[in-house]
Amino acid sequence: MNCDYVLKYLEKMEVPIVSKKNHDIIMCGLEKMIFLKEGVVKVSSILEDGREYNITYAKGPNLLSLMSDTLREDVAYRIRIRVESEEASFFLVGREDFSRAVKQDEKLKEYVEAYYRENLQRALYRQKCMTMNGKSGAIYAFLYNLISLFGKEIKEGILIDMQVTNDDIAGFCGISTRNSVNRILRGLREENVIRIVDNKILILNADYLKPYAD
Repeated sequence: MNCDYVLKYLEKMEVPIVSKKNHDIIMCGLEKMIFLKEGVVKVSSILEDGREYNITYAKGPNLLSLMSDTLREDVAYRIRIRVESEEASFFLVGREDFSRAVKQDEKLKEYVEAYYRENLQRALYRQKCMTMNGKSGAIYAFLYNLISLFGKEIKEGILIDMQVTNDDIAGFCGISTRNSVNRILRGLREENVIRIVDNKILILNADYLKPYAD
């Protein structure tokens, strides 16, 4: 989804830029729109029992907080954005101001509509991966989808050029304990599908994972 128009719009409006460091956290609310200008973040929801449910990784430029539009206020405030890159920069714009702009600007309206469509498709795809493939298949699909986000081709295979922890994988795949993730990843290492290099995942055989992501 092309975010260039929104990015240029925010720059033209001289919306303040906020910079954050690795592992800094921004909590979403209902009063602000958060637009990721540069960097990589993880968007998650803090469940009522305190567990974290990972929603998506996002790379800038990307609008992050529209997903809280239709949530109850107490739920929206549990949407959390954590910086995964060394640094990240954000535009913070008033939600009412942005809503007025969307009503007045056809291109912004088209972007918002496309955003909701893509997020719905992503949610349905993810649910399919988790319900039809089981724990192992959900992890295989997740690893394969990391290629398009962070994959870097090297001689040995495709390096996922970001540290993704087993806890992160568990949170994305709806798995309650990282022990299950450890076991499944160990099986992939034994099958020579992946290897861990400097705390990053190196995918040696993407074709093994691909059927679970189709």
